[in-house]
Amino acid sequence: MAMEARKREALETTADGAPVTKEHRVEAKDYDRIPKPHVPRALFAVDNDHPLGSPDHDHSGLSVLQQHVAFFDRNKDGIVYPWETFQGFRAIGFNFVLAFIGMLFINGSMSYATLESWIPSPLFPIYIKNIHKAIHGSDTGIYDHEGRFVPANFEQLFDKYARTHADRMSYKEIIAMTQGQRDAFDLFGWTANKLEWTATYWILGEKGYMSKDAIRAVYDGSVFEYLEKQHKHQQKLQ
Repeated sequence: MAMEARKREALETTADGAPVTKEHRVEAKDYDRIPKPHVPRALFAVDNDHPLGSPDHDHSGLSVLQQHVAFFDRNKDGIVYPWETFQGFRAIGFNFVLAFIGMLFINGSMSYATLESWIPSPLFPIYIKNIHKAIHGSDTGIYDHEGRFVPANFEQLFDKYARTHADRMSYKEIIAMTQGQRDAFDLFGWTANKLEWTATYWILGEKGYMSKDAIRAVYDGSVFEYLEKQHKHQQKLQ
């Protein structure tokens, strides 16, 4: 009996001495449609509802993180220049001002980390092949340090923070998530995380929530392709 009790405790995800583990619970469950969910996926953003990733989304041999950025590489040369970031934001429906601010923040903060040289470039390019070097702290951990997608971390994000509905998050829950993922003394990471998720919610939130499917599609960039098609369709109707 003592051994059985210890086996049960070995799977426990909460600790009485750490109330935060009860506040943000993780379910000790299997994912029946994801083989080896703790293995990072290089090419597909998979979850229990999408074991083969986003339908009709071409990974082109890029990592999931690279796919997230590749939409903004408008001429497909492997480099995202500020004007391409601006064009990408406009293509998915951002107005001029917000697209310009997004361009400044993204290329201004991420360019140098991805450069091939120690010498800064006045053009602020982002090299997609080196985008893993621009991963900031205080993030969700769904990308690993090489830019692969970790299915278990994605599923656990909803275990921890989707308190109202299991398959979507409210803005309040998203902000709680950004608070819970903070690293100590990481002012840039705290700021970037909140700005990124606020912008994402602003684009994808519906009826007070952002769906799990939409959030997953952000990670592999397929949501940007969808938004561009939607925006073009709306423009034709005007």
